Amino acid sequence: MDRSGEVFLIASRESIVIFLKGFLMGSADVVPGVSGGTMALITGIYERFISALRSVNFNFIVRLFKKDREGAKESWAAIDRPVLIPRVLGIVSAILVGARVVVHVLDNYPGPTYAFFFGLILASAGFVSKYVERLDARHILLGVLGFVIVFYITGMDEIISNHSLPIIFLAGAIAVSAMILPGISGSLMLLIMGQYDYILNALNTWDMKVLITFGAGAMTGILLFARLLSYLLEHWKSLTMAVLFGSMLGALRLPAEMIHETLDYTSISSVLAIVVVAAIGFFLVLLLERKSAEIERKLGLEEGDA
Repeated sequence: MDRSGEVFLIASRESIVIFLKGFLMGSADVVPGVSGGTMALITGIYERFISALRSVNFNFIVRLFKKDREGAKESWAAIDRPVLIPRVLGIVSAILVGARVVVHVLDNYPGPTYAFFFGLILASAGFVSKYVERLDARHILLGVLGFVIVFYITGMDEIISNHSLPIIFLAGAIAVSAMILPGISGSLMLLIMGQYDYILNALNTWDMKVLITFGAGAMTGILLFARLLSYLLEHWKSLTMAVLFGSMLGALRLPAEMIHETLDYTSISSVLAIVVVAAIGFFLVLLLERKSAEIERKLGLEEGDA
């Protein structure tokens, strides 16, 4: 095999690995409470993924319109396509597959499914709380504010049932921004906004108007919200996490209400099943967090040795 063939084979193998890691991220993002960012950290590609997202820009299109071909080539080359393309394909593939599974279990086992979500979200909130460095008045106030706002929103029928295109656009922007954070689930944000079931059904029925609008919002989130979120985490990480922590606790209202509506309280086996499934969701997140923490410590030690 000549040199060019070896290079192609190595690049192909790397693309397959990146695709599979993206598939794991997408699988996590389908489930509220499990963060694709956490999965990216566990699989060792979190930092490069964030860097690749930051490299996304449309300067090459602007320069093409200005007939600046050399400048367009430079802008296009600056985008980390070898990472983004297979990663995004993996994420999208997992979401398409996972959407059918989740819709099936929601339709047939709503109580246990929402109990599973409840456990996932509760454990994820505990993970986020670790990044709240102190409990002063500002942190408590922002945490309570996040809780009250989300708790109120998840109880508003007019918000939950609003599937207008502007809301779908906003949901896409917020969901993809949440996806980059370890511990924060994009699906959880969709659940809070009352768009989770609607988007899953749009994926399964190929509702292109909804999917294109959601995709446009997601692209906007990558270009704008993700950068804003990165700025907030860089300068006010603890306060931002306090808001997120309160918001996640407030979001528990929705799965709790769905469990209440479907649960047969006269059946001990039904109640026990809900508790067990919620516990499984809770400990699944703890397991993932422990794994990601081990990787973070290992990366820290390697940086220290260097």
